[in-house]
Amino acid sequence: MADSDRTGSTPLEFETDRGASRSIWIAALILLAVIGWMGSGFVLPSEEVAPEATVTTPQPPAVQVRESVAEAVTLTFSSEGQAQPDRDTPLRAEASGNVAELFVSKGALVEQDAPIARLSATRAEADLTQAREEQTRARRELENAQSLQERGIATADRVAEARAAAASADAAVTNAEAALDDLTIRAPFPGRLETLSLDIGEFVSSGEEVGRLVDNRPLTVEIQVPQQALNRIESGQTAEVRFITGETREGTVTFVGSAAQSETRTFLTEIEVPNEDGAIPAGISAEVVIPTGSSQAHFIPPSIVSLDPDGALGVKTFEEGRVVFHPVEIVKTALSGVWVTGLPDNAQIITIGQGFVQNGEEVRATSAPEDASASADSTLASPDDASADTAIADSAGSDEETLQ
Repeated sequence: MADSDRTGSTPLEFETDRGASRSIWIAALILLAVIGWMGSGFVLPSEEVAPEATVTTPQPPAVQVRESVAEAVTLTFSSEGQAQPDRDTPLRAEASGNVAELFVSKGALVEQDAPIARLSATRAEADLTQAREEQTRARRELENAQSLQERGIATADRVAEARAAAASADAAVTNAEAALDDLTIRAPFPGRLETLSLDIGEFVSSGEEVGRLVDNRPLTVEIQVPQQALNRIESGQTAEVRFITGETREGTVTFVGSAAQSETRTFLTEIEVPNEDGAIPAGISAEVVIPTGSSQAHFIPPSIVSLDPDGALGVKTFEEGRVVFHPVEIVKTALSGVWVTGLPDNAQIITIGQGFVQNGEEVRATSAPEDASASADSTLASPDDASADTAIADSAGSDEETLQ
């Protein structure tokens, strides 16, 4: 007080503000209400219960299957070859001389021993005449020597000399006759003259080739058989031969080679095909189909054939809820599919989804639609489509199938 009086100023005094205290109470009440509202969920839980999370079990993959029943199928071996004539030989002159006469022309059909051409025979005929005269003289001397021996005048040695001279004269006649006959060029067998290079007056030397004679009655079709199929082919089997000209003939296997070619490891096989009318020319291409037996097999499209991890060819089937891989062997091919062995007689073959499942895997199977099955059955009804083996196809693989 003394200081304030001394300075002449009024001292500061603070009193409680009622408005300020009221706002504090309001904030506290709001805070308590919020805390009570938040806590009400624990004290009085809502009647609505949140749905529990569901755990889904993964389903096995789905595949489509088709019922397949094994059928008897005729196994065949197919190969392409070339038709060869039964006989094909060059014609050669057996003597020298000028061509005096031509009896046939190129392209003519001739019989065995038929004359084709004749060389000049003037000298040969003169030699034959001389030989025959010598033969007559030698025989007369032999008769005289034998007559004298009977009367005791001639010795046995003289008779022997006369007999030798007569034999020599006979041989000379035979040689002269053969030389005269050699001047005529003849066909060694029935056939067709493919070439004939002779003209009247032309000089021909002994041994010179003057033409070519071909006999295509019958034909011989040569094919190569791979070593894997050799045990299926034997002499005497029938074969169907389809020539590139469109003609089809039945033939017979007449030869199966016993030594393989070192380059290809194949064996030469010959099929004889009748061609009495000579309508089929030699040298054209031909396809040979040889039935080799029968087997129970399934007909399937190539798209469902697959490979296992080891590279084995096989087909996947549905058995007792799981995938089963069956190794198979392609025994016959056709344009619309392949025949395979190695499957059960009755099999549920996986046709869709086989590329996404493995051997032993659990799957869900559904049957193929009936229209698809009917289409497959209609394919089975025509198994005689063009074969390939080929393997084979030969080759194999040959060469036509699409594998997944």
